[in-house]
Amino acid sequence: MVEWFSNLELFPKVYWGIALIASLVFIFMMLFTFIGAETDGLDADVDTDIESDTGIGFQFITFKNLVGFFTIFGWSGIACIDSDLSKPLTVIISLVCGLAMMAIMAAMFYYMQKLNDSGTLDFKNAINAVGEVYLTIGAKRSTIGKAHVRIQGALRELEALTDSETDLKSGSVIIVKNVTENGILIVEPLNK
Repeated sequence: MVEWFSNLELFPKVYWGIALIASLVFIFMMLFTFIGAETDGLDADVDTDIESDTGIGFQFITFKNLVGFFTIFGWSGIACIDSDLSKPLTVIISLVCGLAMMAIMAAMFYYMQKLNDSGTLDFKNAINAVGEVYLTIGAKRSTIGKAHVRIQGALRELEALTDSETDLKSGSVIIVKNVTENGILIVEPLNK
């Protein structure tokens, strides 16, 4: 193997060196990810500053993207050399392949990050939602009752008050008109 590598010209040696080193780093990153160690320590200087800034959504130059670039750059260059393409064409093709890989990885991480959900319930999302009284709600805000209302995709049991002249009995269909600062729904009968 050493003899084969030493017999190569400089141009293929560069591509083989880039491909092998980048592939080795890529393999270590994959192993660390699968065993749960992650590689956040490797890209702390580069990525952490960018990732902590919520103003930047699409990150093109990160450690992981650079590893992907050099891995694809090296292997596509070796494929071009093996196909007897000219040196300028080999460089152009390998650059395009590497940049395409960076764009794909950046887009993939960007869209995966958008899948995050804080899990915080925003009571304002309940306004105009239709629900059902679970525990009787006293007329003119006399007693707090409970209502089942679908908020943010989930059915929730929340405290509720009404300005209605009559009590809202269990099973009554209601609509949420407002929400107090402490998260109590202000409801009224739907068929008013």
